[in-house]
Amino acid sequence: MPTVQSVVRTDAGLASELRVSVMRLRRRLVSERSPDHALSLTAAAVLGALHRCGDLTLGALAARERVRPPSMTRTVTALEELGYVVRRPDERDGRAVLVHLTDLGRSTVLDDRRRRDEWLARRLRDLTPDDRDVLRRAAPILERLADID
Repeated sequence: MPTVQSVVRTDAGLASELRVSVMRLRRRLVSERSPDHALSLTAAAVLGALHRCGDLTLGALAARERVRPPSMTRTVTALEELGYVVRRPDERDGRAVLVHLTDLGRSTVLDDRRRRDEWLARRLRDLTPDDRDVLRRAAPILERLADID
């Protein structure tokens, strides 16, 4: 019977270990959201994308979040009704509409990130310096994996 160490040494084993670990970390980070944070994960992801990328069209948001345009329209409409985003005409293309993050949307993103970053920073302090260094080197690699289609 193979040991856990020998399974992880294969690409398939590594894939399985990473999948489980990343999903568990994701669930934990989601649970660290503010208790009064009533936004769905998709809505929060839209606010985060707008904060990182600036104004985006509905189509670009839908593609980024891998949802169908009608679903993104519903999400953005709900965010707009709550005051987190506004729609603006694209000055370069009069036919296009851009979704813009409001001050409320920006502060919501920043508060949410601060809360989860503080939790993760506390957990990182419990690791050895070598473990933190491994994670520091792995972070850009994980980002590249996430961006690969």
